[in-house]
Amino acid sequence: MDSQNITTQTQHNSPSVILSLWIGTLLLLAIVLNESIREMASVWMKKEEYSHGFFIPAISIYLIWVRRHELTFVRDFKSSILGLGILTFGLMLFFLGGLATIQSIQQYALILTIIGIFATAFGKHGLKIAAVPLAFLIFMVPFPEFILNNLSSKLQLISSWLGVEFIRACDIMVYLEGNVIDLGGYKLQVVDACSGLRYLFPLASLSFLCAYLFKGPFWQKLVVFLSSVPLTIFMNSFRIGVIGLLVNIWGTDMAEGFLHDFEGWAVFLLCMVLLFIEMWLFSRLNGQKTSFSELVQLPEEWFTNTGKKQMGFYLNKSVFAVLGLIIAFGVAGHFVRGGEEIIPQRKSFLNFPMQLNAWQGRRDYIEQKYLNRLKLTDYIVVNYSASGTESPVNLYSAYYESQRKGASVHSPRSCIPGDGWQITSFGQRSFPDLKIQGEPLQVNRAVIEKGDYKQLVYYWFQQRGRSITNEYLVKWYLFSDALTMHRTDGALVRLVTSLDKGQDIQVADQRLQAFMQDLIKVLPDYLPGKEIVPAKVILPD
Repeated sequence: MDSQNITTQTQHNSPSVILSLWIGTLLLLAIVLNESIREMASVWMKKEEYSHGFFIPAISIYLIWVRRHELTFVRDFKSSILGLGILTFGLMLFFLGGLATIQSIQQYALILTIIGIFATAFGKHGLKIAAVPLAFLIFMVPFPEFILNNLSSKLQLISSWLGVEFIRACDIMVYLEGNVIDLGGYKLQVVDACSGLRYLFPLASLSFLCAYLFKGPFWQKLVVFLSSVPLTIFMNSFRIGVIGLLVNIWGTDMAEGFLHDFEGWAVFLLCMVLLFIEMWLFSRLNGQKTSFSELVQLPEEWFTNTGKKQMGFYLNKSVFAVLGLIIAFGVAGHFVRGGEEIIPQRKSFLNFPMQLNAWQGRRDYIEQKYLNRLKLTDYIVVNYSASGTESPVNLYSAYYESQRKGASVHSPRSCIPGDGWQITSFGQRSFPDLKIQGEPLQVNRAVIEKGDYKQLVYYWFQQRGRSITNEYLVKWYLFSDALTMHRTDGALVRLVTSLDKGQDIQVADQRLQAFMQDLIKVLPDYLPGKEIVPAKVILPD
């Protein structure tokens, strides 16, 4: 009887069978999550900020592989409970992301499910060994578009300011207006591509890897990783300053073509060199005389156990539980009506009235290069004037029929500084007597200044029957409504009026509020509320 048990256990512990089962679970996961993986790979190919994404999983696999002799498959089901919990949570997040048709949620869920499968197979001990390589996978997931837009805007402003300070340090007269650098004879605009994100994400990935392999205390590892942000900002600003100097001497050709791209590569290489110098200085501080080539060397102890210890192969019911969970969530995600998206009927802004009671409008248009960035469905820009008012009211509204893959409302709070305006006052106001789509109107109120010019800005996000002032709350309702209403449409409404020199701000407030009373009578026909008639239904790809 004992010999029979031993034979049975040996058969169950066959390495080829066990590896095949676990590899099969990963392949099944890839099939279930194939759309998210394809979308992520598409971003890697199209956006330079994430072109390093292809290397991330390969590096993670290698770092785990070199420590494979420290890993052992768990013997019993109880040891896999932690991993099964992580896996279940990851699959639930993926399921909810699918219902809400938000790819970013599904892509982060992919990382969690991989961690869950690994923890199920190798237990807490294996998870501890591979924790950093598995965490490294987070760098392959593209940031949500609204975070990327806000981050890009802020980095543009910082890089522009530091770049101008560098130019001034070279005794050259220069004027900065938002993201526009005025050299007198030439003007340079610091666009999204020059924000520094193209260096930040690859350098952050590299610094994380370097911090992991660097031989030093935890606080030094943390500093090495976090220093990638100031390094990127400083070197990108230096690059902008150098371009400004070259343009001032030889003209705008210095800011275009091969030279512009070459400067980008040179700056990234300099960032890497500075990162290694930082680690070298830390090693000196620790009393170690480490050469540059040994700063991020793989520890020798990872290889010394190769001949002494072999990976333990054990099979328990956890692998079948993993297969069952993946199949169950995959089938549920396929049949549940979450991929469909309802596009409501609405009037086109092309038909928006130019006469609102006493207000007479004059239509304006946005340049195509800005439309390409905004990715909106429909928009309107009109300057309305009324007899007895000194300044017109500028109405801008951008409508998105779907805020799924990369298309989302841009917050004026991020865009206003890019045009050279400073926000000197910011707050919220409620107007209980002004109701839009049955809800009291709430707006953000900002006073902005540029030199001697001053403007008052009201704006809000009109999202499926709600007037919202918080851009992050917009994202929550976007997720919630995608689940419950199968809709992600929404709009931004912005009103701007100028103040004459010395004019009381209350005059501008009264002007905008008077205009809003006439505006909200017609606006709901162009921005669908909660109760809608579907114009069409978008099915998943």
